Amino acid sequence: MWPLIENQKGNWYSATLPPSNLHGLQGYRVNSLSLNHVNDDSSSILSLSYVVQVFIGIAMILGDGLYNFLKVLHRTTSAFITTARKRPAGTLPVSDDDRPTSALSFDDERRTEVFLKDQIPRWIAYGGYVVVAIVSIVTLPHIFHPLRWYFVLVAYVVAPILAFCNAYGCGLTDWSLASTYGKLAIFIFGAWVGAGNGGVLVGLAACGVMMSIVSTASDLMQDFKTGYLTLASPRSMFVSQVIGTCMGCVIAPCVFWLFFKAYKDIGMPESEYPAPYAIIYRNMAILGVVGFSSLPEHCLTLCYVFFALAIVINLARDIAGNKVARFIPIPMAMAIPFYIGSYFAIDMFIGSVILYVWERRNKAKADAFAPAMASGLICGDGIWTLPQAVLALAQVKPPICMKFLSRTMNDKVDAYISTLS
Repeated sequence: MWPLIENQKGNWYSATLPPSNLHGLQGYRVNSLSLNHVNDDSSSILSLSYVVQVFIGIAMILGDGLYNFLKVLHRTTSAFITTARKRPAGTLPVSDDDRPTSALSFDDERRTEVFLKDQIPRWIAYGGYVVVAIVSIVTLPHIFHPLRWYFVLVAYVVAPILAFCNAYGCGLTDWSLASTYGKLAIFIFGAWVGAGNGGVLVGLAACGVMMSIVSTASDLMQDFKTGYLTLASPRSMFVSQVIGTCMGCVIAPCVFWLFFKAYKDIGMPESEYPAPYAIIYRNMAILGVVGFSSLPEHCLTLCYVFFALAIVINLARDIAGNKVARFIPIPMAMAIPFYIGSYFAIDMFIGSVILYVWERRNKAKADAFAPAMASGLICGDGIWTLPQAVLALAQVKPPICMKFLSRTMNDKVDAYISTLS
């Protein structure tokens, strides 16, 4: 993107400005409310190309999310209407398509009996939701001061409808759209409050409330499905979920504090942990309260193009068969490098090559064990970050470092080393 924008010198920005001038290619600064030109060299300055790339990535994510939201909503509505008409009241669904179901096996009858016998009383569900809503209404405005109590109340009133749609749709498609509902909350509440009244913070806080409710609904339904298949008690699974949530309320802040203290530049674009989604959601909140006038010149046009491109790519994936669709990129995955760079593509490429070779040699074992292998790699990488943060907090330096250089740079290094000998 940088060379393309640099070619627009004299059109998008003045050609007489030096490259280091912040009114030119070097960049805009993103402050708490809008994108403005600045005259200082602060650490929070983002280059113009970076700002454009950020919103291009947002456009692709929104396009991909909107398409899949409408797709899941259509499938959810159709399946719900069809099953409501065909299935007698008080029975559980045992098929995910519209074909007539055969007689239940002994295992399915046993699962249904166990699952329905140990149900959670409705008064616990309703009462618990009301209690959590009251706690949130009282506490959140004290944490986020621009967030008024009635904003939280509106979020809790609307959230159950969206939570039902997400849980049912996730069961049909195995695709949770909690982040899409969170983005929707950002734009609605941010525009409601406005830029002058802390709309960015309100939009992000409302997004957190909405995503917590909506994602928890789909996660809990997936746990119930697992419990149904394994003859586990739904009540026991719900209690375990509550215990795990209470533990997370203590463990998550401690882990955040550990990383925050260990890495002074955490969240910065060039750091080891850039927190790319923080930039995504913050810029969406800025866009929601300020409007399109805050974007760099022609940035909105590029956003339109990539938004439409994300929809077209998704449509092409659905129209094409499975053999062709696997070679068509996923827009959401295409948007990620706009924030965290392309380095992770090497890791994904190596993993794809390993899986491809594995499938060619033994497809049955690859299909059976590839998810377990991927889970182990993800788990191991995630677990290592904790001792890594502890070592960084203790200021322990590694005994050896490795760095890969280009051939030209390597020749220069070798020439320099030879002068020292």
